[in-house]
Amino acid sequence: MTITVNRKPVYFSANPKRVIVRFFMPGGPERAKKIIKRLMALSEEDTLKVLNQTLRDFSNRHRNITRVFAKNFDRVLSIAKEEGYDADNFSKERKLLMGAYFTHEYSIESAAFFNPSMVLDPDQANLEKGQTRIIVSFRATGEGHISSLEFRGGTLDKHNNLEFKQSGKLVEEAETIQVHIYNKPKFLEKLKDMHIDNPEVIDKILGRFGDNFYFRELRQSIAEYTHNNTITILEEQVLEAIKWIANAQYEITFSMDTAISERVIFPVSDTESNGIEDARFIKFTDDDGKVMYYGTYTAYNGFAIMPQLIETSDFYTFKVKPIYGKYAQNKGMALFPRKINGKYAMLSRNDGENNFIMFSDQLTNWNNEPILVQEPFFPWEFVQVGNSGSPIETPHGWLVITHAVGAMRRYCLGAIMLDKNDPTKVIGQLSEPLLVANEDEREGYVPNVVYSCGSIINNDEVIIPYAMSDCSSGFATVNVRELIEKMIPDAYVVDTTSIKKDAHKILLVDDDELSQLIVTDILTNEGYEVVVAADGLQAIMQISKHSFDLILSDISMPNFNGYQLLDFLNSGKIKIPVVFLTSHVSQEDEIKGLRMGAAEYLKKPVDAELLLLRIKNIIN
Repeated sequence: MTITVNRKPVYFSANPKRVIVRFFMPGGPERAKKIIKRLMALSEEDTLKVLNQTLRDFSNRHRNITRVFAKNFDRVLSIAKEEGYDADNFSKERKLLMGAYFTHEYSIESAAFFNPSMVLDPDQANLEKGQTRIIVSFRATGEGHISSLEFRGGTLDKHNNLEFKQSGKLVEEAETIQVHIYNKPKFLEKLKDMHIDNPEVIDKILGRFGDNFYFRELRQSIAEYTHNNTITILEEQVLEAIKWIANAQYEITFSMDTAISERVIFPVSDTESNGIEDARFIKFTDDDGKVMYYGTYTAYNGFAIMPQLIETSDFYTFKVKPIYGKYAQNKGMALFPRKINGKYAMLSRNDGENNFIMFSDQLTNWNNEPILVQEPFFPWEFVQVGNSGSPIETPHGWLVITHAVGAMRRYCLGAIMLDKNDPTKVIGQLSEPLLVANEDEREGYVPNVVYSCGSIINNDEVIIPYAMSDCSSGFATVNVRELIEKMIPDAYVVDTTSIKKDAHKILLVDDDELSQLIVTDILTNEGYEVVVAADGLQAIMQISKHSFDLILSDISMPNFNGYQLLDFLNSGKIKIPVVFLTSHVSQEDEIKGLRMGAAEYLKKPVDAELLLLRIKNIIN
């Protein structure tokens, strides 16, 4: 049953040299006043000397660092004025130096570079025959375990060999543009989702607005309320929640001269102050043919999480907004790449343990009851299951790369297939893990973990970018046809129209896929309902979930053979007739099985008429 997985010789690890410059406030306003006072004691000549030395040390590490110094000076301008300084008339050099003292470098990926997601690049022009241009997003983690979003651009050749461009030496944050308009009904709904229940305060802040209002209006309303009232702790919580939601919506843009590897989306709002986690990007095609790239990720502020949606058409400009709704909860939301029957569809893990699917008329509002599609079944997924990125459309159905957690908190990747027209139905799944951390991958920040946030299909292979032990990333490919052929059909992919509601139910236990197909076809055509298990262990799980009239079982199988299965039934006093199907039967084996209670032996290849006759006699 093992699937051939080709690990590519391409790896990404944390690089502490990747640094951005950020505003730095050491110790709060009182400390800042002391710093400003010391700087003001410098002469203009000394100010210029210190500034020049600072620029010599840092200007080659950042693009236009003086612009950052000027911006950060503006952020402490009011503090300087409070101390009585005529800050507006400072020399240019003094302003820049003061800004430098309130700036620091932050190594964005010094701790980890992991949880990748792969999509096709919007630009597929000027490529050689067989090449495909891709973009991979990564979760980068630095000091204080603050996570940001980084990108790398590369190409796949006709053999799916990966080649990535050299990362740019300079790394740049985007310019933040606050969204200026909000929808009041959605705003109130998100407050409800967060269990913020103080109608009086909410009405005083938002009641003056119509259905839509501007950011400046909200800011003014909050300022007036805090000025005119003594704020209690409970009221402060409401105000913080309102500001939290408002700050969760923003737009950012990068200059056109930045390479894809130089663009980093660092936490912007209070909502995500402690990190942007696990972005699942997807190329989405709307009903009118318009293409947009969406990413779902989790914003974390140290106390609570908020699902967020990020959208872009070119990876230069990004719009970020919160995902609303009663069921927009927990991590791991993954959008389908197109609408299903006129509705948006989203995979989720609402309860933190199982895979669900949700449908909605709106991209950012998810209030319809989620539908359970997968729960832990095999031992390697007993702790939990979840998705490892958005579903991939194939002619056979929706392929979902999953993740699962088993013994010793070992994460692995699996796969399920959802029905193309009704993705609430699982029509196939792997009975064994697709990818497990090998000896070179299992050591790291979180041992024994492999995880992915999004794969693609290219040249008849699934390209899977995956994280290794939450610290670095690699890539693997799997042949699509082989993957699908190794999936165990769920209630088997056969014509079931001839099966009656009161049909006898037969459990077929066999690790040979050809035998599974032949026997299932024979039985379903005769009107029997068939459930397939690939070994005795899977059979036991099916027996615990369903009632069967008969078991057809191979003898030689991995993970619990036919004799062990029969012994299990006997010890548990489970009265289900067992018929052994085997290619290798001796008189001693037949006697052994019959003594244990087997109802019959049939030799492979099975004769259809004989099989049906024996089954009918046993059941009757």
